[in-house]
Amino acid sequence: MKKNALLLVLALVLMFVLAACGAQQTGGNEPTEPAEGKEVAETEETEVTEEPTELTFEHQLGEVTVSVNPEKVVVFDFGVLDSLDKLGVEITALPQANIPPYLAKYEDAKYENIGSLKEPDFEKIAEINPDLIIISGRQLDLYDELSKLGPTIFMGVDNTNYMESFTHNMEVLGQIFDKEDAVAAELSAINEAIAGISEKSADAGNALIVLANEGNISAYGPGSRFGLIHDVFGVEAVDEGIEVSTHGMNVSFEYIVEQDPDLLFVVDRNAVVAGEAAAQDTIENELVQETKAYQNGNIVYLDPNYWYLSGGGLVSVSEMIKAIEAAIQ
Repeated sequence: MKKNALLLVLALVLMFVLAACGAQQTGGNEPTEPAEGKEVAETEETEVTEEPTELTFEHQLGEVTVSVNPEKVVVFDFGVLDSLDKLGVEITALPQANIPPYLAKYEDAKYENIGSLKEPDFEKIAEINPDLIIISGRQLDLYDELSKLGPTIFMGVDNTNYMESFTHNMEVLGQIFDKEDAVAAELSAINEAIAGISEKSADAGNALIVLANEGNISAYGPGSRFGLIHDVFGVEAVDEGIEVSTHGMNVSFEYIVEQDPDLLFVVDRNAVVAGEAAAQDTIENELVQETKAYQNGNIVYLDPNYWYLSGGGLVSVSEMIKAIEAAIQ
């Protein structure tokens, strides 16, 4: 009897102990709802990390708001096109006249043809209803009309500030198409290559750049469309006073002889516009044969597909660097 009573007492004590522990454990988990401050902090953190769906950019001709990763993209600039191609970004439409051979894939019928660089097919563009239109200098006067058909951004290169404007354009592309890391890597490689040229250009002698077009020649100097040879790559200009003009300064062959450059860089416009290279016959006449450039084998014919048709692209700028590096070895 005493033994049974003792067991009963022990059982009651154990029940009280377990009940107390359970109450303490429940009290330790309270409150079950998150604290107000914690909830606010988590909400703020979520808002900070949320990716934007639209971006707004200031450009030379105005301001534009663009969707991130736009689907229907119309491109008028071949330098931008080669950059997007390098980055693996698909486009919808482009002017298919005079496409550089290195971008020949865009002649395919799966891409909409929107006319030419200076004469767009506005009706076709309206049918596309683009999410983004990218233009440059050749479409400068068409900006207002194109802007009515879709968000339009100007991405021409400023020849007086070439690398800065080129870099800015590429970084904008990186933001729009979520390719910022890839763009940064490409730009780093380009800048490294330019640094390598700059180390050699001081000993390369002076240079003159001319555009040959149907028997006529125009000279280009610092600050011009081909001026990065002097301004960026560091090759000395034989004539610092060349008039800066889109079409260059009209010169004679006597002018070339008078300047007598160590290097003569030639861009053959006829080769890409008419499809027939004619610059060599024009340039290497009896007069020019008297120059140091000719006599030392330093007349360099630059690929007009990069230098005249495109330029300002990740691919074209890289090829320009290679051409000048080879010329000044």
